[in-house]
Amino acid sequence: MEYSNAFVGRLDQPSESEVAAALGPVAQHWTDLIAWMAEKQGVVGQEWKGIVVRKYGWSLRLQQKRRNIIHMSPGKGCFMVGFVLSDRALQAAKEADLPKSVQEALDTAPHYPEGYGVRLLVRRASDLSAIQKIAAIKIAN
Repeated sequence: MEYSNAFVGRLDQPSESEVAAALGPVAQHWTDLIAWMAEKQGVVGQEWKGIVVRKYGWSLRLQQKRRNIIHMSPGKGCFMVGFVLSDRALQAAKEADLPKSVQEALDTAPHYPEGYGVRLLVRRASDLSAIQKIAAIKIAN
């Protein structure tokens, strides 16, 4: 999975137009996911974070009542979506009908004190359905 954050080394938060320019044709999927999370899941909080921006760049956290649900990191022509899943949410996601590549990501997710870290790359619209399923599972658990 080749991916590089589009804003590595940038000291200030990117604007919406800069994110859209970096994402290119995938920008619509970025916007669609944010809108779906707000409309269907009630996830309306947004916070840009630049932790060690010289190395990792910037990411957008989608939050529900201060709880981080999804981390979205813009790349060039793609974006990365990250989840931290509890044991129960990980098990529910493994039992869901998800593509083989997503199942493999769940099976190999590293364990951290906060939960299991799952990262999925978005390059096309078809990648969003698995992310939406996992987001709904995380919110429910």
